Amino acid sequence: MADTNHADVKKLPFERATDELESIVKRLEEGKVPLEESVAIYERGEALKRRCEELLRQAEARVEKITLDASGKPSGTEPLDVA
Repeated sequence: MADTNHADVKKLPFERATDELESIVKRLEEGKVPLEESVAIYERGEALKRRCEELLRQAEARVEKITLDASGKPSGTEPLDVA
């Protein structure tokens, strides 16, 4: 069952994953969740965190730097310098 829960995480868009992760963090911080459920939602939170990191890496790889011409107007794009 945990595998199927984590499988659906791989399909979530960034915003849904972060919203759910924030909800999990809030529930855990409140401390009113039974231990077994706490462990289960913590594990899901870890999967959501990995998903968000993966999506951020993908976005960073696609980011391009806007190039300007001599007058300061945008003239195109080039790959972002990754240092």
